Amino acid sequence: MQKRYRFITADVFTDRMFGGNQLAVFTDGRGLETATMQAIAREMNLSETVFVLPPETPGGTRRLRIFTPGQELPFAGHPTVGSAFVLTAIGEVPLDGELTRIVFEEGVGPVEVMVRATAGRPVFAELSAAKLPELGPPPPSTEIIASVLSLDPADLEVDGREPKAFSSGVPFLFVTVRDLDALARIRVNNERFERHIAPYWATDIYVITHDAGDADIRARMFAPDLGIPEDPATGGAATALAGYLVPPTAPDGVLRWTVRQGVEMGRPSTIFVEADVALGAITAVRVGGASVLVSEGELTLPAE
Repeated sequence: MQKRYRFITADVFTDRMFGGNQLAVFTDGRGLETATMQAIAREMNLSETVFVLPPETPGGTRRLRIFTPGQELPFAGHPTVGSAFVLTAIGEVPLDGELTRIVFEEGVGPVEVMVRATAGRPVFAELSAAKLPELGPPPPSTEIIASVLSLDPADLEVDGREPKAFSSGVPFLFVTVRDLDALARIRVNNERFERHIAPYWATDIYVITHDAGDADIRARMFAPDLGIPEDPATGGAATALAGYLVPPTAPDGVLRWTVRQGVEMGRPSTIFVEADVALGAITAVRVGGASVLVSEGELTLPAE
């Protein structure tokens, strides 16, 4: 007997269709083996595909399994935010007034998401990091990283912003370039990537500039190892980005950034990042944005 699995697609970190980062959400993934989930993610060929499952703990709302075309991830921001939006938008998770608290069980542990609604419809979702940014080992030299990005080392010579790696569940190598021109000129050299970045702790490269126009930061993200040549909006990177941006001398309080990503791809995205700081340390990170529903369908698997 054939089995049918419903899926919804959404554009995440945008308030209009055809922007942001595409996401496929299979609203009931029960009965799917891991290998089948991975095959479906390859077939969808989006940055991530999510399979929603019943919770395994009393405090969980749903369990999420998140797949890129290449592998499963323990956490990712745009699937977390987007799944919260989708499930509340279609009524799978009921809204609780203007603010609805959801807890997703993910590989990093429970991830809390707050969904803001207006007139009975979700308009914004914000996750709270289950894992605070962790500093990774020293990355390859600036000269090597510049060569991987097909840039000149001078493009990376930004005061106080040497490349560093941080993880809030998935490691990212953070690189600052001096301006939007340098950001636009990036072309990943795959041979140099395989030689110098693939063996490193963080293989996903998140490049930012503070020369960002109407935002605080413009960004691009490249993850060849995950089967993602470039990602239009990366919530997991935005979560870890707080570790890269908050200096040890930061005053107590809340720091906020607006990040624009995906512009060079024709899929502009807006990610809102907040970090709580106390005594020079990050105590919480929140990442949020809008989403829009795009399509709905069924995937039919042949009978075994």
